[in-house]
Amino acid sequence: MTYLDHNATSPLRPEAQAAVARALSIGGNASSVHAQGRAARAMVEEAREAVAKLAGAKPSEVIFTGGGTESNWLALNGAIQGAADAEARITRLFVSSIEHDSVMANAVALAERVPGLRMELIPVSADGVIDTRSLFEMLREGKGRALVAAMAANNETGVIQPIGEIRRISKEANALLFSDVVQAAGKIALPDADYLTFSAHKLGAPQGIGALIVKEGAPFAPQILGGGQEKSRCAGTENVSGIAGFGAVASLGLDNKRIADLRDRFERELKLAVSDVIIFGANAPRLANTSNFALPGIAAETAVMALDLDGVMLSSGAACSSGKVRPSAVLKAMGVPDEIAKCALRVSFGWNSVDADVDAAIAAIARLVARARSRRAA
Repeated sequence: MTYLDHNATSPLRPEAQAAVARALSIGGNASSVHAQGRAARAMVEEAREAVAKLAGAKPSEVIFTGGGTESNWLALNGAIQGAADAEARITRLFVSSIEHDSVMANAVALAERVPGLRMELIPVSADGVIDTRSLFEMLREGKGRALVAAMAANNETGVIQPIGEIRRISKEANALLFSDVVQAAGKIALPDADYLTFSAHKLGAPQGIGALIVKEGAPFAPQILGGGQEKSRCAGTENVSGIAGFGAVASLGLDNKRIADLRDRFERELKLAVSDVIIFGANAPRLANTSNFALPGIAAETAVMALDLDGVMLSSGAACSSGKVRPSAVLKAMGVPDEIAKCALRVSFGWNSVDADVDAAIAAIARLVARARSRRAA
């Protein structure tokens, strides 16, 4: 089998597996004061330092969560409530039109629920790059404190966003910046932002563990109350084994040159095998591991199933949204027609990808296209 869906989840790296096993062998609750509890706490704090280094943050700014979706929910809700508690209410929420569903859905819910909060979408170019000029105008035209939500790199297209410029524009407008770095972590340098969110399984750690970085001075109000875990910012017994696995891979990253060579060869050979293939975001800076493309005339859900039967595993977009028969919201924001967006597929390479994966994928796609064309010609 050929696995090319690392943006959905990257298989467990050996370093993470070893760290998880060590944590499970300890078995203590990190809040307990006895020897096993202290040993568990030591593993949590060691991982916290590793994640802080990855984020360019202080260990005290790291909050461990149950994953990327929880981190995004906690960032948005914690920021909005925290600002209100500090009597510096956020009244404007600017969200890029290519954000992950876990950001978009929570932003919409907040705008509906919080009196006086208005949400606006930041447009993107045809290549999927956030329009910083539009953001500048949006921040300048309105009044009231703003929170900007802009991901560092898109999970579907791999397009890297101009977060440095967005940070500069936000600072000039005295706006807070929240950046989902779930796909960017371990692949590119991470941005400076007031809030950063992570999902460990994208890095080859276990599923069910993530982190939120809240920089010093940024407003934040806890949303899950109970125990005093995570300095009372996110109550609940820490997932020690997951946290240990996260810490173990935080410094590993990807060999971007090797991975980019695989991705680029895949796209070159794909163009030779399928003359009318469309590659999205190809003219913009992209993560080295991601290729989002359409095989016109072949529905994505049909292609995914057929390729799976042929031994190649890829996706039709975000794993959280696959299985929903609707065009990608990201591609729609880029102006891609529905009939093309419905044919979009995503290949994403990772730490254990090899040349043979490219060969298998190209061969399977070529067979799929040949069968489709044969049926249309019949």
